[in-house]
Amino acid sequence: MMSLHELNTLPGVTADPEAATRQFVFNHTMLRVKDITKSLDFYTRVLGFSLVEKRDFPEAEFSLYFLALVDKAQIPEDDKARNEWMKSIPGILELTHNHGTESDATASYHNGNSDPRGFGHICARYQT
Repeated sequence: MMSLHELNTLPGVTADPEAATRQFVFNHTMLRVKDITKSLDFYTRVLGFSLVEKRDFPEAEFSLYFLALVDKAQIPEDDKARNEWMKSIPGILELTHNHGTESDATASYHNGNSDPRGFGHICARYQT
């Protein structure tokens, strides 16, 4: 393992980011899913995420689902307040569902684990 000093002195690493970036939050990552019903079941029932927002774009034939690992009591009921709250929390998972893919046997997405390599994984930590 490397010390923090060694990590911060690697080529390309800025140890002292610009002041303007200090309040930035890594807000979310997006995954495309083929079957939104199966995906929502997995992320909410198996992994314990809460669905915090859904946005439909019927003209473009897709929907966005935003999930977070939060206590449901923290989620604002008011749409506007919830939208602002979502901008302030880290670790939101956005699932993008292109309508019709769930019934299209040929629909698939590249997972990055085979060529061309790219995306690897997301990680959520759970304590017992």
